Amino acid sequence: MPDPRSPAIARALRTLAGLASLAFGGLSQAQAPAAGSPGSIYTCTDASGRRLTSDRFIPECADRLQLELSPGGSVRRRIEPALSPQQQAERDQRRKDEERAEAQRRDERRRDLALVARYPDAAAHDRRRAEALAHAEAEIGAARKRLAELAEARRKLDGELEFYSKDPSPVPAALKARLAENTSAVALQERLLKEQVSERQRIDARFDEERQRLDQLWGVSRPAVPSRVR
Repeated sequence: MPDPRSPAIARALRTLAGLASLAFGGLSQAQAPAAGSPGSIYTCTDASGRRLTSDRFIPECADRLQLELSPGGSVRRRIEPALSPQQQAERDQRRKDEERAEAQRRDERRRDLALVARYPDAAAHDRRRAEALAHAEAEIGAARKRLAELAEARRKLDGELEFYSKDPSPVPAALKARLAENTSAVALQERLLKEQVSERQRIDARFDEERQRLDQLWGVSRPAVPSRVR
């Protein structure tokens, strides 16, 4: 076993002790608040209500507000108390909420700019509304026309079916198929008509909402317009 009194062992122990001292000192500096300015005075009120003053950070006030003062007494820095895990989580959540709200405001601003660029005046907006409604009206008209055609075809099919109601012979399969096709086609057109009527209402609602926002962006005050009855 090596003799601990040997010069080599002694040098090694001194080296290890020096490294440990450096490491501990670095850790202490990392945990302490940033060093203040030369001549700073630290002051706080501790948990028992005592007013403490020191030329360095006061550990007894780590959990409460501490002021760093200049020699003349002016406040150089406010050192906030260390936060508990819950307080830190709450502060992080508030920061996220603020960032989210700011991002939302930026998005709204971009949408406003795009809206004004698309509709520089009321005439442009009215034109686009008329175009969108005209398309919906055309689809509604086509669906109604097709329903009228299907109703006429159904009357003819019902006439053929009436012939077989007086005849005990079975209804031909071809006639049954045409009746089923007519029923399916009517259901489809009724669904399309309902969708287009809803689309027309959505178009009106969207353009009404846009106009309210555009009036603000244009700086125009418009009286309320009664809803159109269709």
